[in-house]
Amino acid sequence: MECRVCETIVEPFMSFGMMPISNCFLEPEQFPDEYFYELKPVFCKNCATFQIAEQPDPSRMFHENYAFFSRTSKRMVEHFKAYANWVQKEFLIGDDPFVVEIGSNDGALLENFSKCGIRHIGIEPSANVADEARKHNVNTMTAFFNSETSQKIVKEYGQADALIAANVMCHVSDLKEIAEAIEKLLKPSGLFIFEDPYLGDMVDKTSYDQIYDEHVFIFSGRSVSNIFGPYGFELIDLKPQSTHGGSMRYVFARKGKYPISNAVKECLIREEEQGLHLDSTFDQFRENCELSRKQLVEVLNKEKTAKRRVVGYGATSKSATVLNYCNIGSDLIEFISDTTPVKQGKYSPGAHIPVRSYEEFKNNYPDKTLLFAWNHKGEIMEKETIFNEKGGQWIVYVPQVNVI
Repeated sequence: MECRVCETIVEPFMSFGMMPISNCFLEPEQFPDEYFYELKPVFCKNCATFQIAEQPDPSRMFHENYAFFSRTSKRMVEHFKAYANWVQKEFLIGDDPFVVEIGSNDGALLENFSKCGIRHIGIEPSANVADEARKHNVNTMTAFFNSETSQKIVKEYGQADALIAANVMCHVSDLKEIAEAIEKLLKPSGLFIFEDPYLGDMVDKTSYDQIYDEHVFIFSGRSVSNIFGPYGFELIDLKPQSTHGGSMRYVFARKGKYPISNAVKECLIREEEQGLHLDSTFDQFRENCELSRKQLVEVLNKEKTAKRRVVGYGATSKSATVLNYCNIGSDLIEFISDTTPVKQGKYSPGAHIPVRSYEEFKNNYPDKTLLFAWNHKGEIMEKETIFNEKGGQWIVYVPQVNVI
């Protein structure tokens, strides 16, 4: 295949096997027609970009029944408030600023600008979550972000002071078109700010569940510089984030408009030391994934043999990779507990494990709980003190398989 960024011929370094659409929770009658594709990660040495070889058509993933809502996590709501406050304080210093968000979901980030009377618009392709955003007074356009959308926004609202995104850019397969759209949308002094799961954290923690259909890229400081540099942008700052199990916030501006932070140089040095430019790093990552799979299945089989109940916690998008790569089904996990109503009463993608309400977990605690929402571990542990006090244990697999 050709690298999506630089068109160099590249080859996958492993396969996670056949995968379903990660956020497509099913009724039993839908099982026979379920869509699968092969999940194969690729690393391009030429432009240092980590990507998946095949991504399903976006219309299969982002639609009127999309099952992810940002507001379901209290921690993410707080994070978005801090993110918005930081953008306002640092960058929105002119009169009547205008902010655009790509992939605005249910408006949890843009709502903070709306409350301050700041002109804004969110671009969200999934109609159901876009409707939810409008309920919170967030101006939202139901569309994919591209050159056409960018031109419509400029014509109606003018150019933007800031274009922001959170866990979205890694979902976009055609970054060339996005870069061209950004160039049209931003004012000459405008900034492009986005945060996404960080490659360095994924490699360090063997958090291979960051790799799934929606995450066509996992970025690093080096790769984003190579992606957006040819379009006249330069990376002027970056800030590590704890969200999504380890993310990075990147700040881009047109070349020469702003000074470049020391943090950029320091990050690139760390990435070099970590070997994020080497094939051998990803060969080792493959071996670490295989070991994690072996150890997790061994733990679950041990619980099954001992006739102890195991329930999954959080029907996350990421869990689809773990369940299907490890071939974990309802013989090993009784059900998955989730607080999202649209997932409840359905079955997990591929593995077809029942998804039930949080109340079913709370009213009949299992012996052990497999924590899929590990990136919200701190928030969850604060919530589940009763389960812990009653002797319940957690099975985790990041950064390594363990029972705690």
